[in-house]
Amino acid sequence: MTLIETILSVGFVAQALRVTVPYALAALGGTLAERAGVVSLALEGMLLFGAFTATLGSALGGPALGALCGIVGGLLVAAVYELIVVRWRADQVVCAIAINLLVLGLTRTLLVLVWGSASSSPRVPGLGSTGTWAFVAAAAVLALALSELVRRTPWGLRLRAAGERPDALASLGVDVERVRWGAVLASGALAGLGGAWLALDVGGFSDAMSSGRGYIALAAVVSGKWRPLGATAACLLFGVAGALELNLQAEATSLPRELVQMLPYVVTLIAVSSVARGARAPSALGQPLG
Repeated sequence: MTLIETILSVGFVAQALRVTVPYALAALGGTLAERAGVVSLALEGMLLFGAFTATLGSALGGPALGALCGIVGGLLVAAVYELIVVRWRADQVVCAIAINLLVLGLTRTLLVLVWGSASSSPRVPGLGSTGTWAFVAAAAVLALALSELVRRTPWGLRLRAAGERPDALASLGVDVERVRWGAVLASGALAGLGGAWLALDVGGFSDAMSSGRGYIALAAVVSGKWRPLGATAACLLFGVAGALELNLQAEATSLPRELVQMLPYVVTLIAVSSVARGARAPSALGQPLG
């Protein structure tokens, strides 16, 4: 089968959708947080801790509990991040990087404490075919629903105002801090669900298994111009690149293995650079409240 035939096959499309899911869920969360004015660099930590707690939950009660625990794990990281950057007014970029490093070290420590391994957990119940496609459908529905909520509801108007003109929003009697809290907690829940997918899709947790997906999800937010559907479309592009990478690695090709592994990241750079000139971030993004 030629490369073109592979790309046009049903199996490749299904694989691309599976690769897209964690990116899309994290990017949807990142879009909400950034539209509210909070930098979403901590998506990587939310994904990773969501994957760990999902693995623990699945080991205790199966994949449904695992998915729920993944959401809780993402919420916990988001709550810590939000406490530091919104309530205490700390620098958002520096704190996000610190959160990611903290979660990386914490999950390594917990791996040793819970399972006695510094590299990976034992196998846990994973998603079957029904669960897999339920995740894919949920990501699609969430993208459509959040797009409408952000564009057409009072909540969406407040969310956008919190990232564009928080002073004007506050003058109307709206608690901007509460709006930002809600947006970042929602981003943590969505990223945690994306982390749950990572763990439940392979049936376990391994050290640093998020592998930069949170950063690529943030790139998708920028590429999608801070719109839920745009971010999801960018993630689908990255998913296709990821699926292509997996297929090229599985086949005997003359391309160096390292070059093939770079493919999703090259696509990320091209996508971000191609829209960077026309993309306008929310005006108050990264700015602490007065």
